[in-house]
Amino acid sequence: MNVYTTDKIRNVVLLGHGGCGKTSLVEAMAYLSGITSRMGKISDGNTVSDFGKEEQKRQISISTSVVPIEWEGVKINILDTPGFFDFVGEVEEAVSAADAAIIVVSGKAGMEVGTEKAWELCEKYKLPRFVFVTDMDVDNASFRQVVEDMTAAYGKKMAPFHLPIRENEKFVGYVNVVTETGHRWQGKEVVDCEVPEYSKANLQLCRDTLLEAVAETSEEFMERYFGGETFSEAEIRAAMRTNVIDGTIVPMTMGSSLLCQGIYTLLDDIVKYMPSPENKEIAGINLKTNEIFQANFDFAKAKSAYIFKTIVDPFIGKYSLIKVCSGVLKADDMIFNSDKDVEEKVSKLYILQGSKPSEIKELHAGDIGAIAKLTAARTGDTLSTKATTIKYGKTEISTPYTYMRYRAKNKGDIDKISQSLQKMAHEDQTLKVVNDAENRQTLLYGMGDLHLDVIASRLKNEYKVEVELTQPKVAFRETIKKNSDVEYKYKKQSGGHGQYGHVKMRFSPLGELDKAFEFAQEVVGGAVPKNFFPAVEKGLQESVLKGPLAAYPVVGVKAVLYDGSYHPVDSSEMAFKMATIQAFKKGFMDAHPVLLEPIASLKVTVPDAYTGDVMGDLNKRRGRVLGMNPVGGKQVIEADIPMTGLFGYCTDLRSMTGGRGTYSYEFARYEQAPGDVQEKEVAARAAKVAEGSDE
Repeated sequence: MNVYTTDKIRNVVLLGHGGCGKTSLVEAMAYLSGITSRMGKISDGNTVSDFGKEEQKRQISISTSVVPIEWEGVKINILDTPGFFDFVGEVEEAVSAADAAIIVVSGKAGMEVGTEKAWELCEKYKLPRFVFVTDMDVDNASFRQVVEDMTAAYGKKMAPFHLPIRENEKFVGYVNVVTETGHRWQGKEVVDCEVPEYSKANLQLCRDTLLEAVAETSEEFMERYFGGETFSEAEIRAAMRTNVIDGTIVPMTMGSSLLCQGIYTLLDDIVKYMPSPENKEIAGINLKTNEIFQANFDFAKAKSAYIFKTIVDPFIGKYSLIKVCSGVLKADDMIFNSDKDVEEKVSKLYILQGSKPSEIKELHAGDIGAIAKLTAARTGDTLSTKATTIKYGKTEISTPYTYMRYRAKNKGDIDKISQSLQKMAHEDQTLKVVNDAENRQTLLYGMGDLHLDVIASRLKNEYKVEVELTQPKVAFRETIKKNSDVEYKYKKQSGGHGQYGHVKMRFSPLGELDKAFEFAQEVVGGAVPKNFFPAVEKGLQESVLKGPLAAYPVVGVKAVLYDGSYHPVDSSEMAFKMATIQAFKKGFMDAHPVLLEPIASLKVTVPDAYTGDVMGDLNKRRGRVLGMNPVGGKQVIEADIPMTGLFGYCTDLRSMTGGRGTYSYEFARYEQAPGDVQEKEVAARAAKVAEGSDE
C-alpha cells in the first residue's frame, strides 16, 4: 500500500447494534476497492475483519479490526467494531482512534438499542457521522421508517442523501437528493433513470431540508436562499462538508452489502464529506518542558503516536496498533515509551488488513498502523522520542463489574492459565484478574456473561488450557454482639515433657469493624508469665482468619487475658497458643456471634420508562433505594445492595431495559446479615466440613 499524507487519510469507525451488518459492509468495501477478489460471508467464516477463531465459531465480531482501503487516491482506515455490549471496551478503543463514524442500521430491524449507544458514543467523542441503512434488498426493509425514527429521536439534523427506488417490491436503485437525479443498478453498473413519481414529493422535502442547512452556513447564502436563488452543486457539496464536520447535519444513505449496492456512493461520500485528521485537534504534555504539546496531527512537528489497541494472538503474534499524532514515523526509528521509560527500535512498520500484516516504509500524522513485538508497550501508552518526550491522556475504558470464580481443571495448568490471562488482559482492557486471598479464590472480571464465556473458550481453543467458571464466594465477616468469659486448659502428657497452657479470657465487641481484634492483658501476680503473652496473641491472630461460625474472617473483637496458670516445666508457647485458639472458639460462640455481609453502593442509569421495573427488582434483591437523580435525560437510581444480590445483575438489567440500562457499584461497608442468610451460610459450612472439604 502507498504512503498517504494527512490530508489523504480518513479514519472511520463502524458502529451499530449486534447483527446490523457492519462486518458485511466492510466486506463489500474491501471487495469494491480491490483488496479481495470475492466477497466473504460471515456464515462461511472467511470475512476480512472477523479473523479470530472465536469470531468465526460464534459468527459475531468480538474485537475491533482495522481494514485500510484505497479509494480515489485516499486511504480510508475502516475500524470494524463489535455490536454486542460485552465487548464495549473494543468499541471505545476504536472510537478514540477515529475521526468520523458510520452508524449502521438494519433496514429490516430498524433503530435498535445499539443504534442509541452508537449515537451516544459519537456525541461523547464529538464525531461527525453518517447513518448507513443496510439490508435494503430484504422485502420488508424500510428506509423511510429508519429516517422517521431517527428524526424523532435526534431532530432535523438527519438528512437523507438518497431515497430508494423500488419496483415489484425489489430495491433497484436510488434518487440522489443533491443532484435530483435517479440511478438504477444493472449488474455492477449504475445507469441514470427518471425519478419515480412517488419519490418526487419526498425528494422535494429532503432537498428543502438540505438547502436550509446549506443556507445557514453563511449570511450570503441565507440572503440568496430567501431571495429565491438556487445553489450550484459545488456550493451545496462544500457547505455540506462543513455541516457534516461540525455535526449540524447527519447524512443518511442506504444500500445492500450482500449485493454491493450503495457502497460505491458511500465510499465516495466518505472521501467528499468526512474530515481528514488535519481537521482535528489533539494535545499532550511535553514531559521535558511540562508545557502543552499541540500535536494536531501536524506532520512537521516532533514524532509521537498513541497505542490505542494491542493484539496478542497465539497465531499472528503481538502487534501494537498506533495512531500517529504528529510527525512522520519511519521503519528503523528509535522510539521512547514514556509510560514504561523504555527506548526501543521500530524494526518494521505495518498496516494490518484484518489479520494480514503488510510492511510500509512510513506513517504520516493521522494515519493508523501497527508495530510488532514492542515488549514493554501496552494499550494507552504514548510513543515519542527522547529529545521531545510526549504523553497523551489515556482513553476512558468501561469498568468491568461482572465476575466469576475460576479454577484450573488441571492443577498443573495453573501457571500457564495465569500467563495466558495476562496476555489476554494486554489485549482486552475490560478483562481483570483478581486474586482474592481472603476467600482463597481467583476471580475473573468482565463486561458480562458472554464476555467471560468467550474468555474461557479462548483459553481452551487458543491457549490449550481449561478453566471452570463458578459462582464466587462472597466475602462475609464474623463478629460478636455480646460479652463472654471463658477459660481453657490445654494439657497433654506423652512421656518426657508434657504440654500445659491455661488461660482465662474475656471477649467483647470492639465497636469498630476495620480491625480484626484488639488484645489486652490484665494478668496479676504472674499467673501467666509475660513471655507467653506473644503466644496468646499469636493464637488470636490464627483464630480470626477463619471464624468458628462459618469460617469467614473475624472482625471487631476485643480479647482480654486476665488470668490463667502455667507449669514450670511443661508450659510452652505452643501450649498457650493452642489454649488461646480453643478459648477463642468457645468464647466467640458464647458471645452471640453474627455474620456480616458486604454492602455495595449501587448506581443504575436507565431511561425513565424502566425506573419502576428496576426499583421493583432491587427490592427483590434486598436492595434499599436511596434516591433518584435525573442526568442527561435518564434517571440514576442510587441504592444500597448486599453483594450477594449482584449475582446475575448484568444479564437481568439488560433484559429488563432492552440493553439500555447500565450500572456501577463499589464496596460501602459491612452490615449484619439477616437470620435466614446466616443460617444458610452456617449450614453450607457444616456440609463442607461433613464432606471433608475445607474451602
